[in-house]
Amino acid sequence: MTRPRSELVCPAATPWYHCVCRCVRRAFLCGEDRLTGNDYSHRKAWVLERLALLAEIFTIDLGAYAVMANHYHLVVRLDTQRAAGLSDNEVIARWNRLFASPPLVSRYQAGGLTTEAEITAAQAIVNLWRQRLCDLSWYMRCLNEHLARLANSEDGCKGRFWEGRYKSQAILDEAGLLACLVYVDLNPLRAAVVDTPEKSVDVSLHQRIQPDPQERESIRPTLLPFVGGYQKPMPLGIPYDLVDYLQLTDWTGRAQCPNKRGHIDEQSPAILSRLGMDGASFLSAVGRQRLSQGSVIGHPQACRQHAQQFQRRRLTSPLRAAA
Repeated sequence: MTRPRSELVCPAATPWYHCVCRCVRRAFLCGEDRLTGNDYSHRKAWVLERLALLAEIFTIDLGAYAVMANHYHLVVRLDTQRAAGLSDNEVIARWNRLFASPPLVSRYQAGGLTTEAEITAAQAIVNLWRQRLCDLSWYMRCLNEHLARLANSEDGCKGRFWEGRYKSQAILDEAGLLACLVYVDLNPLRAAVVDTPEKSVDVSLHQRIQPDPQERESIRPTLLPFVGGYQKPMPLGIPYDLVDYLQLTDWTGRAQCPNKRGHIDEQSPAILSRLGMDGASFLSAVGRQRLSQGSVIGHPQACRQHAQQFQRRRLTSPLRAAA
């Protein structure tokens, strides 16, 4: 049964979400079209450039991304506190980078309103924009609509570019976040586009290990940093060490493609034990097509609590605790 987006996305329950959006009929509209032979790979740069712009406007942070030939993945964090802390002028300036202000707001910003009713009406509009700056639906709308218009203009056609609404999954705990990050970064490897994870150019993992930003082929969005998991107070970022994450990604990649990278290491990284998971559970969760199932990602206990919060009988997650 289709659920309202307000139930699927609730920043009060969790700020982390995994989003997926596919081209219409899963056509390769951002890669090489097998039917026509046309190559649309340059459109991947459009996605990254738009994400870079939206990162400067919305208070939504990007944890990981993977831009494929017929779909893309995002792992994002909604920062409602940062949006609430923006001044009215900051909100207007950000919003005006995407949309024009009505005359009432322009006069409010210039200090030209004289009546209390006008000021109240203008402030109501600005507060609505402030809410939208941390709204996942508006973020995805500003991303997908822009890309669809560019592609349709290039092709000289009208109609859908994306097959429908984007899919979102709530990430309920650190185990779910870690699984999502690895799942997204290994997408090209699982699709046999590359034979090692670091060769995936249009993936966040490649951006993190690039030493010189000038060597990158296109504008890249700002990514949340890895900040480790033992600092107090914890800075804003992903609560793991980058070295541990790279080790886990490499280990998972080897396990998923044993014919590409030799034997599978039987000893899973220590980062899994800290999350209460074993290697087999983690590999099962991030296996092909498994993590994308369901509307939430997290330990079974976190799923039960989330189901009770939204008065649902049960929620299933691809993750399971270590035996």
